[in-house]
This record gives sequence, structure tokens and C-alpha cells, in this order.
Amino acid sequence: MTTPSADPLSGLLRERFGHDGFRGGQREVVEGLLEGRSMLAVFPTGGGKSLCYQLPALLLEGITLVVSPLIALMKDQVDALRAKGVAAARLDSTLEPAAYEEVMRSLGDGSLKILYVAPERLSNEGFRARLRKMRIALVAIDEAHCISEWGHNFRPDYLKLAKLCRDLKVPRVLCLTATATPAVAKDIRKGFRIAKDDHVQLSFHRANLDLKVTPLDATGRKQHLLDRLQSTDGAAVVYVTLQHTAEEVATYLQKNGLSAQAYHAGLPDEFRAAAQEKFMGGSTRVIVATIAFGMGIDKADIRAVYHYNLPKSLENYTQETGRAGRDGGLSSCELLACGDDLVTLENFIHGDTPSPAATRHFVDHVLRLGKDFDISTYELSTVNDIRPLVVETMLTYLELEGVIEATRKFWSSYQVRLLRDLEKVLAGYDARRKTFLRKIFAAGKEGRSWLTFDIAAVALATGEDAQRITAALIYLEEAGDIALKKSGIRQGYRVKKDPGDLRDLATRLDEQFRKREAADLARLRQVVELAEQPGCLTGFVTGHFGEKLASPCGHCDRCRGITPVPIPRTKAPGPDDEELRMIHALRGEGHAALKTPRQLARFLCGIGSPAVTRARLSRHDAFGLLERLSFSDVLEISEQL
Repeated sequence: MTTPSADPLSGLLRERFGHDGFRGGQREVVEGLLEGRSMLAVFPTGGGKSLCYQLPALLLEGITLVVSPLIALMKDQVDALRAKGVAAARLDSTLEPAAYEEVMRSLGDGSLKILYVAPERLSNEGFRARLRKMRIALVAIDEAHCISEWGHNFRPDYLKLAKLCRDLKVPRVLCLTATATPAVAKDIRKGFRIAKDDHVQLSFHRANLDLKVTPLDATGRKQHLLDRLQSTDGAAVVYVTLQHTAEEVATYLQKNGLSAQAYHAGLPDEFRAAAQEKFMGGSTRVIVATIAFGMGIDKADIRAVYHYNLPKSLENYTQETGRAGRDGGLSSCELLACGDDLVTLENFIHGDTPSPAATRHFVDHVLRLGKDFDISTYELSTVNDIRPLVVETMLTYLELEGVIEATRKFWSSYQVRLLRDLEKVLAGYDARRKTFLRKIFAAGKEGRSWLTFDIAAVALATGEDAQRITAALIYLEEAGDIALKKSGIRQGYRVKKDPGDLRDLATRLDEQFRKREAADLARLRQVVELAEQPGCLTGFVTGHFGEKLASPCGHCDRCRGITPVPIPRTKAPGPDDEELRMIHALRGEGHAALKTPRQLARFLCGIGSPAVTRARLSRHDAFGLLERLSFSDVLEISEQL
């Protein structure tokens, strides 16, 4: 290794980050960026990806923009960088106005070196305009597999990043991910014009992870998990699919004397934070979690990861097992393989795919709103009976078609409580400003202690500009004169070109969703292939990411001589006469939310939808009546009614 005195990079690495040397792949990525090349780094979970942009950021002229979907991770990294004397900040939805303004000032005076933002921030036209005035040295994109529609964790806003970087004339880009298949990596390289030689990929083989697959029927899983945990020591993560399963399994383990807690997105923020803190600190041994847990978690001594339910892809499996044994100690990763999980996982996939009719209705609706328009994702979701994330995806597809572009996000409604008498608030302003403020306060709708400002309605009633009204309320809040509550987030758009035949456009969008549905189902089948794999399990997983092991790993179930068996799957009976009678009666009730076969099939499978929620039908006796059956079988039944 080159001595620090002869190598400025190693000297800076030690001085600022406290590391004696680079880990695998890091130097290659850092040097490529410093030479002005865009890079793709595919490093396994815990492989030291963040250093690959943090170190160059200190040496490059200008600011490094880091795009990350994880608010908790952004906060932790900013705090750690500041502790090292690095000028870093983050922009996310949790920032108070004063903190937001401080970040904006730092951006303006050029004192920031690293800024973390969520991808959604880049949908703001004003923020994009600010970026155009700045000297951007590097854009680093974390979780870069989200860029590819064929990745396992697709996020619509990521699709727009490649075009944005070209528009901003960014000199170099670093794409970072722990889980990119060869197809996804190719997608990323193509989007960001990264040379194949500048794709740095580390081995996915973790020699200290012991992979196990245990075929079980649904009734035997809890006892098997308990036996495993009682016969071993150390921290463990148990991954489940559904929130109620997390609660059920955690309660079962607690009743049998284990220190266990549930963790899922349905818990209040403070409950999740407390559960994570206890697990990180060691007072809770077992965390039973949905995939909401683990992103950005850096606990080195997790000794076991159990997949109580089948993961939805090999990428998810690899990310989640990768959280075990980061200290290098031997750790067990066991998949409790039950085929009954497939119905739930497949139904999630089908539930996200809109019908062709819904897609046509959506396109027709949005593109008749005018040249400049704004929408609420929630409202579009409800009106078109399409899930909110799918609505965002559709809008992104329209942006990529060049039909529309995002302008700005804003709140449509504000609740205002005066902290001082209105006349005292007005006393410090000139006559023109007083008249304006009196006019808008008179247009607010009075409640018991809060005034409600529907910004569009107030603008119409007063003849004043909506943005000016909003700016005045925010100014009064910052001055300490009022308390504000915001609601009704809306995204502005501008039509850029004539969309042409709307039916053709809707057909193209529908084809995209059919392809994504097929790709998601194929990923799920790969998990079953892993469970029933006759050869080395580690080799099968690494092969999925384009890495061929020189020889079998020697430390998985197959290498130990445990032969595979087909994963057990209960044969679910079709609908009986009583169920068919209930379904016919349901159709006879004439619910608008269930008028198409696909809507009815989703309902009978227990898959919620915006229209079902609005109609309060999820409490209906027939909701989830056929959830034991596959979506395709239930759709066939629905089409015959």
C-alpha cells in the first residue's frame, strides 16, 4: 500500500475519515471521478459506498449533490460529516422553515460541499433553476437500481434523473447500488453514459453468511422459528410480508420468553424509533419487521436473518440477508419457504397494475386540464381508482414522453391561528400591505380557533395571486405572528407539446405496466427457484448478479448435502355455493367501485383500492372472500359473472 505521505488520497482518508486504507473498489471509483469520468459502483450492503463520493467532494471545485430516498440515512450521514468538519446539509420534508432557509443561504454563498436531497425535490422547477446557477461538481445517486424499471424497487422520480443531469451539464455522475443485475446495470450505464470499464462491481459472495432453506407449511413456521431462536444467541431480524404478521409473530415470541418487537410502517413514528433504538442498543434481541426496517440500519453484530415469508425478489433477499454479519462473524440466513406466501405476493403485483380503461381515463383526464395545471395525487388516485404510487409513475411516463414537465409542489390549504391580535400584527406594515392582509384574512373560513385558507378559493375571492397569498402566510409564521398547518399537497405541471392521439398514448402506457407486471412476477419465480435449487445456493444468488463463483461456496445447505424438495403449497379449494351466492349478491348491489372484472377480482382477493376505500367497502363481508386463490383465478371467475 502506498504510504500516506506519498499519496494525498490516503492522507485525506486518514485525516478526515479516520481510515488507514481504502476498501475494495473504493480507490478505483474515487480516482475515476477525480479524472472526470462518470462511474457505477455496485457494492454489497455495507461495502463502503458513501466514501466513494464523500472523499472526492472535498477535492472537487463546486458542490456534490447526493440523491437519496432515505431521510433517516441522509440525517445520519450529514451529522457524521459535520462531526468530521465537512460542510454538509440535507433538504427534506422534515426540515423546519428556519433550517430550510439556512441551507438555502449556504447554497447561495457557496459554503456547502455536500447537499443531500430526496429525488422528489428535483420535481420543483424553482429548485432546478437554483441548481442551474450553481457549480455542480458531482451528482451521486444512491439506490441507483431505482432508476431502472426492471429493478426491484422502482421509484418514478428516479427515471427523470439522467435527463436532469444532462440538462444541468453535470460533469460527472456516480451511481451507487447494492443490488444491480446485469440488465439493471446496463440500464443505469446507458442512462448516464457510463463506460463499461467504469462499472466497478465487488463480489456478492459473503463467506461468513450461512444460507439455509427450510421448506415448511404455514402451520409449522412459528414453532420452527422459536426453536431456532431458542437454540442460538445474538441479535436477529425476522422479515415478514404483512404488518399484522409482524405483530402476530412478535407477540408469539414474547409469550415464549424472547425479547422481541414488531416494526412496520403502520406503527406511529415514535414506536418505530423506540423499537429500532432498543434493537440497536441490544435490549431487544429480535426485531420482526416488514421491509420498512433495515434501509440505512448499520448494526454490525446481527447474527441471524430469517425470512418468515418469501421475499418478493432475489434483490430483496440479498439486501436483507446482507444486513447480517457485517462484523465479519459467522451469521445464519434462513429462508422459511412456504408456497402459500405466493398468493399474497402475486396479488400485490396485480393490485398495482391499472386496467386499460383506468389508464385511458387517467390520460384523458390529465391532458384536458389545460396548458398549466396542478393536481393532487390523492385526488387522481381516487377518481381513477389507481394507487398513488402508480399515479406518480403514470405522470413520470408522460414526462418521459416529453408531453408534460413538473413545475412546483405546493400546499393547497392552510389552517391559520393568530398568535397575536390581528390589528397588532398589522401595525408594523404600510397601508398597501395592511389592505392586502385584511383582504385575505377576511376571505379565510372561520373555525373555532383556526382560520382555513383554501388558497385557490381565497385567490378567486380576493383577486390576489395565489403564490403571493402563500408567501404572506409563511412570512407571518416565520415572524411568530401565526401558527400554520398545511394540507393538500399539489404538484404543478406544464404541457410541453401536443400529445397526439390520446388513445395511442394510453396504449403505450398500458404496455409499460403490463411489462412491469410480467417482470415482477418473473422476479418472484426466481425466489422459488432459489428455494428449490439443487446446486450451491450462494452460487445461484451471485449468478443472478452476473458473478460466477469459481467453486461451490461450501457453507450453504446444498453444499452440506441437504437435498432440495419442492416448497409446500396448500391446494386452495375454489369458491363454494355460498361464496358464489355472496359474489352474485355483491354484483347485484351495483357498487361503482366494483364495476369492472378487474376491480371485482381485486376486491375478492382482499386487495384494497382508492375507490373501495372511498366507498368504505373494505368492511363488506365479501372483501377478501377469495384471498386464498390466485388473482388470475379470481379474475377468470369475475369475467364469467
